[in-house]
Order: sequence, then structure tokens, then C-alpha cells
Amino acid sequence: MRVDLLTREYPPEVYGGAGVHVAELVRALRREIEVAVRCFGAPRDEPGTTAYPTPDGLAAANPAIATLGTDLAMAADAAGADLVHSHTWYANFAGSTAKRLHGIPHVVTAHSLEPLRPWKAEQLGGGYRLSSWAERTAFEEADRVVAVSEGMRRDILRVYPAIDPARVEVVYNGIDLDDWRPVDDPDAVRALGVDPDRPSIVFVGRITRQKGLPYLLRAARQLPPEVQLVLCAGAPDTPEIMAEVTALVDELRSDRGGVVWIDRHLPRHELTALLTAATTFVCPSVYEPLGIVNLEAMACGAPVVGTATGGIPEVVVDGETGVLVPIEQAQDGTGTPLDPDRFVTDLADALRRTVADPGRAKELGAAGRRRVEEQFAWARIAARTLEVYRSVLAR
Repeated sequence: MRVDLLTREYPPEVYGGAGVHVAELVRALRREIEVAVRCFGAPRDEPGTTAYPTPDGLAAANPAIATLGTDLAMAADAAGADLVHSHTWYANFAGSTAKRLHGIPHVVTAHSLEPLRPWKAEQLGGGYRLSSWAERTAFEEADRVVAVSEGMRRDILRVYPAIDPARVEVVYNGIDLDDWRPVDDPDAVRALGVDPDRPSIVFVGRITRQKGLPYLLRAARQLPPEVQLVLCAGAPDTPEIMAEVTALVDELRSDRGGVVWIDRHLPRHELTALLTAATTFVCPSVYEPLGIVNLEAMACGAPVVGTATGGIPEVVVDGETGVLVPIEQAQDGTGTPLDPDRFVTDLADALRRTVADPGRAKELGAAGRRRVEEQFAWARIAARTLEVYRSVLAR
């Protein structure tokens, strides 16, 4: 069996959870089958991997147009594959085109849904309508749609009611348990500007509406002064969201110390050391199909305070591996809290309770590590993915 895996992100050009998922899935699948990776960007040295730059003449076009142009080149080269598997809307058009062109099955993994990220219109303008079209077309025509959580599956069937529910299966994201493990290195933590002997709350994520960072920054005003807030945050979606976050950080710093903003991509050793030293990890997302960052934190022994939305409750067990923060959300696709002040207050309360009892926090963190070992190892995820492939090819 040869599977052509189509993706925008692939190492070393990875900036989000989908890219992490693809990299780890490929590594696990290649132990069993032939996988040809087709990705965006600069040439890669990895055997079996082909990268595609933006086609000549499209560099200045709307980013969505440039994406579709790259997808056409990827689809053309998928000849000879038994099946194509696309990840995110960036590669969905390549998958649906390859299905038509070569007469082969197409599997889609849903890491997010364009209709539930309407703020992307700020980035893409009219290109957002193209990205939404590419995703909808691919999903509705795919031989199988893979959701990374039950919550995501429900969203898919709600947003795209034309899809037969029998074609939508759940395969969770996974975690490499060797790469992500507790690392006790207080010197590395100090080098990042964080005191490992003081309580700390760590956030890791892109600066985008869905990650809920502005709500966390407002909640942080209610934290005890000895608690450090560590923000590993970069890659802003737009200048507007960057300006908003910067203003909130500046305002917070004017009221209290212990606010550390790391805006560069941390090597794994530094990040695992930071997560190991954390009293708790926080995921204030208003939209999160699953949240690989939560798995990474749990694998390092950090409890997670996360929003009770999307797939987060399928990862974080309330009172056992962390704390879930309730939220009532608008159903217009934005995920905006109906009562933002209440959400901020509840988030602050959950964080205060967690950092107030370091012993209990350690117990939650240890339970989180056990949970990822039992449920989210990549060997398990790859085996489920292979089951999906074989069921499609057996039709």
C-alpha cells in the first residue's frame, strides 16, 4: 500500500498542531506502509518527501489562490498512489483533485473547520470564501472523514449535514512518549526568565482568536502576585490580534511582575523543561478540536486547566488530570463566550485553586501522564489510521 499524505506543514516548517500531528503520524505509519509526503515550502532532504513552492506568478496573489495553485502540482504528482490523505484546507483541494484525476480514494483528517473560524476572513479577505469552498467540497466528496475527537465529529456533521455520518470516524491526535516526558532542568527554566522555585502557569499557542489568549490575560489580573504567567506565544494571525495581545500584556505588566512572554519557537528540551516545572498548564481556547498542546503538557506531568469546549473534555478529565472551565458560547462560528466576564472569572478561579495546592497539582499531573500513555500513544493512533485506510480500500 502506498499512501500519499498531503499537507501544508511538515518539518522543519511546522507552526501548529496539525503539523505536529502529520509529522508524528508519518513516522509511525512508515513502520508499516509506504508513505509519500507532499508538503508546501522549501525542499526537504527526507527520503519519500517532496516539497512544493508557490507556483511562479502566484506569489503576489491572494494566499488562498496561491494555496490552490500549489495543490494542483501536488495532485498531479500523486499518480500511482493507492490512496491520498489530506490534512487541513490547505491540502484538501489537492486531495479532492487527486481523487478525480487518478480515480483513487481520498481520506481527509479534520483538524479544524473553516466555518468555525470566521476570524480568518481578517487574514484572507475573499480568500476565506475559497478556503471554505475547498474544505466543504473535499469533506463532502471524501471517502472517509477523520475527526480528531468526538466533539469534532459532532461539529463536522452539524456544519456539513450533507455528509453521511457513516463516513466520519474518530481517530485521536497522539503524542510521542519518548520525546514528550518530564525533564527536570531548572537551569534551562531560569535561562528563559522563569523562576522554577515559584508557582507558574504556562500557556503555549499561536496568537489567534481561537486560542483565547486575551481572556487568559484578563483572568491573570486576579492571580496571586507570587504566581508567574509564562506565555509561549507567537505567530499572530493578524496585526490586529497582535496589537490587542501586546496591549493586554503591557497593561498586566504595569500592575504586576512575573509576566514572561517568550515569542520564539522553543526547542523541545527547553519546552519540556518549562512544562515540567509548571505548576499548571492553561488552555483557554474558545475553539479546540482536540489540542495537542494539552497532550504535550500532560506527558510532561503538568495538570491542565482547559476550557470545556470541543475535544478538550476528551483529553482532560475534570478533577482527575486537571480542571475544566465551563463556557457558554455563541453558535455563530466564533465560539465567543456569551458571558465573557463570567468565563474570565471562572478561568481565574480554576487557576487560583490549582496553583494554591501544589501537591494536588502534582497528583493531577501524574494522572495526566498515565492517561496519555494509555490512550494517546502514536502506535495506537497509527493502527487506527491504518484501519481506516484498509476499510476504504476494501470497498
